[in-house]
Amino acid sequence: MTLLYIGIALLTLLFLGVPVAFSLAGLGAALLLLRDLPLAMVAQNLHGALDNFVLLSVPLFLLMSNLLLKGGVGKDLFEAVQKWVGHWPGGLGISALLSCGIFSAISGSSVATAATVATVAIPEMTKRGYGRGFTLGLLAAGGTLGILIPPSIPLIVYGVITEESIGKLFLAGVGPGILLIVLFGIYTVYYAWRTKLYGQEQKAGSSEKWAATLRALPTILLAVLIIGGIYAGAFTPTEASAVGAFASFILTAFVLRSLSLRQFFDAVSQTLKTTIVLFLIVIGAKIFGKAITLYQVPAMLSQVVDTHISSVDGFLILVTAVLLIIGLFLESLSMLLIMVPVLFPTVLDLGIDSIWFGIYFVILIELALITPPVGMNLFVIQAIAGTPLSVVARGVTPFIFIMLGSVVLVYIFPDIVNWVPNRY
Repeated sequence: MTLLYIGIALLTLLFLGVPVAFSLAGLGAALLLLRDLPLAMVAQNLHGALDNFVLLSVPLFLLMSNLLLKGGVGKDLFEAVQKWVGHWPGGLGISALLSCGIFSAISGSSVATAATVATVAIPEMTKRGYGRGFTLGLLAAGGTLGILIPPSIPLIVYGVITEESIGKLFLAGVGPGILLIVLFGIYTVYYAWRTKLYGQEQKAGSSEKWAATLRALPTILLAVLIIGGIYAGAFTPTEASAVGAFASFILTAFVLRSLSLRQFFDAVSQTLKTTIVLFLIVIGAKIFGKAITLYQVPAMLSQVVDTHISSVDGFLILVTAVLLIIGLFLESLSMLLIMVPVLFPTVLDLGIDSIWFGIYFVILIELALITPPVGMNLFVIQAIAGTPLSVVARGVTPFIFIMLGSVVLVYIFPDIVNWVPNRY
């Protein structure tokens, strides 16, 4: 019953509109008081939650993505990709998808990916006859690649919580990221073939292709620098975030000269605000996690699973159902910080590969970014397009089912996740 009461108390606080960070911290502190435990433990956790070198990468990756967003690098990137694949059936949609994939490999942020590419792609796609709902849905879904394709902020946080290798988690995200791009691309081609509404683009000449690629080359090289440096062992993910933030500043301010002083301060201000929110949630989750550990909630959950769920399959079905439901009301990082400390002991007890589970978990919380009523990417795309939220929600519906299909494929074929990290 303790497990049930704690769950009801947390859901009540969240439904009452108490911010996630204060719901977690307040409930955790209350649980400690009920056990006559010293509140000094709260203060210790305030410090301990952020006393981690890896977490330094979070604000730096956020700064990098905001600098690139304010610097408008999406235009050159989108145009370069369009010159190469724009003449294909559905080529403009595929160009948007590939641009999302490349930008995801730089930013690690879903919102920044969606905003950067959508600003350029929405006018181009609608002008050439793509349905508005499809266009907005594609870009909202494409933005979710930002938290799966490395560097991924949720994968960094998952690694911190579980003490797994961030590098291996990044490697494991490559296969599923490519899978989602392929699945979204197949649906884009099918849509273009079925509707006959797209404008067939003329194939660009070699000189046009290389000229556009040259303009986008600094951005592409930035992605190669960050991801290549991590995989080659030249620097850790935290060092990569610092290199990336500095390189993004140099790129936008001096190479492209697209970043004004005011835009720079805006990027820093936005990074500061987002970092404070994220770290408050991390602190709250740490306090809550300490309390539920003392109340032996993870052990209770393991016992419930052992009693009522006799297989790994049953556990994964339960996790999937729970995440899909709470994803309707919570954003992705909050889901990760609340659920992983509770679920992870059971994951280990059942012998589930923790790296594989991390990717499985992140794909599921990606869905929270595009499911109403609180899907962040829906609001980002709505704001850019200036259209009702219902239009974006209808447009993204097919992509929700495609992502659920990718979850099934990752379960049936675990090598989609494991093949790359197992080779390094």
